[in-house]
Amino acid sequence: MTEDAEQRGTTLDGFRVLWVGVRREPRVFIVATLGAVLFGVLTVADAWVLGWSTQHVLIPAFDEGEISAGLLVWVVALFLGVAILRAVGIVARRLGGGIMYYRMQSHTRRGVTRQYLSLPMEWHQRHPTGQLLSNAYSDVEAAWAPIMPLPMALGTVVMMVIAVVQMFVADVVMALVGLLVFPAVVVANLLYQHYSSPLMTRAQGLRAEVSEIAHESFDGAMVVKTLGREVEETERFGAKARELRDVNIRAGRFRAIFDPALASLPNLGVLVVLAVGVSRVTSGATEAGDVVTVAYLLTIVSFPIRAIGWLLGEFPRSVVGYRRAKAVLDAQGTMSYGDDELPRTTTGALLQVDDLHYSYDADTPLLRGVDFDVRPGRTVALVGPTASGKSTLTSLMTRLVDPDAGAVRIDGRDLRGLRKGELPTSVALVPQTAFMFDDTVRGNVTLGDDVPDEEVWAALRTAQADGFVAALPEGLDTRLGERGTSLSGGQRQRLSLARALVRRPRLLILDDATSAVDPEVEARILASLRDDRRDGGHQDGSEDASGDGAASLVVVAYRKATISLADEVVHLDGGRIVGRGTHAELLDSSPAYAQLVNAYEAEAAPPASPAADPAGSRE
Repeated sequence: MTEDAEQRGTTLDGFRVLWVGVRREPRVFIVATLGAVLFGVLTVADAWVLGWSTQHVLIPAFDEGEISAGLLVWVVALFLGVAILRAVGIVARRLGGGIMYYRMQSHTRRGVTRQYLSLPMEWHQRHPTGQLLSNAYSDVEAAWAPIMPLPMALGTVVMMVIAVVQMFVADVVMALVGLLVFPAVVVANLLYQHYSSPLMTRAQGLRAEVSEIAHESFDGAMVVKTLGREVEETERFGAKARELRDVNIRAGRFRAIFDPALASLPNLGVLVVLAVGVSRVTSGATEAGDVVTVAYLLTIVSFPIRAIGWLLGEFPRSVVGYRRAKAVLDAQGTMSYGDDELPRTTTGALLQVDDLHYSYDADTPLLRGVDFDVRPGRTVALVGPTASGKSTLTSLMTRLVDPDAGAVRIDGRDLRGLRKGELPTSVALVPQTAFMFDDTVRGNVTLGDDVPDEEVWAALRTAQADGFVAALPEGLDTRLGERGTSLSGGQRQRLSLARALVRRPRLLILDDATSAVDPEVEARILASLRDDRRDGGHQDGSEDASGDGAASLVVVAYRKATISLADEVVHLDGGRIVGRGTHAELLDSSPAYAQLVNAYEAEAAPPASPAADPAGSRE
């Protein structure tokens, strides 16, 4: 595609973007456009009032040496009336344009963020966070930048048409001379668009790249600091920022040439018109008032062309921003939901994983034919080496992603058939990385739900977090700061666990959720969870040997002490289940399993003291 064809395509796409906004806010657009038209008409009327006053008031006053008071009042009233009505037009134009601009930003931003919430995690994993932030902010802002000056541009077109007609009515010769400036102004606009559009398009893309690098650096601040990469990260950000600066400066240079040139052309035209006008007045071919009218009209007809130029100048950024935001709005992968509800009681297995297959890449399958179930009140540990699919399996069990084949069922119902919001009422996931909001302890545990403080404290006790929370300056009302920076890693994990427990799930999934907690505290947490499940069998606190009604637990575990507490262990390797049974059974029957858990234990254990009894280190 040639540059001219690309420019024409950008211009057409820009008008299509504006049409989307006009269809969205037709009433506001009509009000704003009528205000702009009123402004344009009365701006031209100013020229007529000026010419009429010159011809019928000023010249007679010079000839007669006096001016009638009544005529002077009439002239002032004319100018004042035109000014007031023109101010009304300005208010309607600017208010309407502003309302359209901010409403369209709000509408598109809400659409983008709603799409973020509806798209599955696998889609988010393919897109950098910085890019997603840019889509929702700077791209949306750029997309609708031209819609605010749109009513003004349309109003000035009307103003230009009326002004040109009035120029021809006043004097055809001077009008033709004055309009010679139009081709020069059009050429200037075309040249500006030709050279500035690629730069503005590139600048918009660079804004997103700068945002991505900044977010990545802030998100990985700990890595940057601990590895001493501050200089390299600063240079990486600085290089992209300098590139954005240079592109903006080049675009600014073109604008710096364009604006003075565009402003000077009408002034040159006015000088030519005045020169021709003086000659025609001297010869008696026209009147002085007509010369003033045409000269003044020529100064205002340049404004519509500049206004249209400003509008077209925003099109490159607008089109790029709209395309980037629209790519999110049109993204495929929205999760579908059914109408199934989960029963109050469980008969049979609570969780069933049936011939599950999943891959992040079509050429590299991750999970292959995974089958197991979790009965009510039972604890199942998922054990396996790195990249064996454990965390992915937890995402599938909570329907953060959907399987390529097979199914995950709760109470016999496929997760894909449940109605929206049904699964979180029975299943809770506690991830390894505990995210804390910049909120109070209570807000981070309840996440806005109406939960009594007694239940919050009960969840904190089970998670072994009540002690340090009670010691905080304001207890549950203590603000934790962004990402919970005032807490240790273990404290954040315990609050994350309490967040899940306060919802009383029937199935609790822990993805190595106590990795930052010392073994002693972890043992107390697991003991509390076991006691809660035992007490949760019936409302009267009686136990049921079948376990029906009690909460179930799936744990991604590494520590031997944690694994040994599970009723059953599922050993994963290479995306397949290679062993199932109790911890003791797998230790005896699977050398690979024994080697794995013993290796984890050896890695985690402190070095032995020289004076220690060698036998004390054995099982």
